[in-house]
Amino acid sequence: MKYYFKLNIVSIIYALIVFIPIELMVNVYRIGRLTSWGINAIHFLTFVTLLIEIIAGTIVLYSSSKKWLGRRIANLWTAILWIPYFILLIYVFVSLFPITYGGDDPNSASGLFIIGGLIVYPFYILVLNLFCRTSNKKI
Repeated sequence: MKYYFKLNIVSIIYALIVFIPIELMVNVYRIGRLTSWGINAIHFLTFVTLLIEIIAGTIVLYSSSKKWLGRRIANLWTAILWIPYFILLIYVFVSLFPITYGGDDPNSASGLFIIGGLIVYPFYILVLNLFCRTSNKKI
């Protein structure tokens, strides 16, 4: 039973790692309107956040997967289990912070980036799990 909870916690972390940059990318105009920052500054902040999150998130997920989940084949379920948590996070965020101003609607190009990222993300999870499974060093 402990393994099940640990597997779900790691899946929640996977969902958070993809949720934060997507929400930053979609809410560029809202952040700009609320903070009076320029669009270029917000795009730069989003890019820096994405890079930091990819590097730090990979390190945290690698170490937590190795420490908590071990070398089980069932770790591959995280490639699917993050999806319900991601949908839940999106639903909660949209419910708490609805778009009430029409100028805050995201542009269509960000949707293409999001679709591409969501297609590649499960393969990233599988590769990370594969590295955790095949490495010999115990953390």
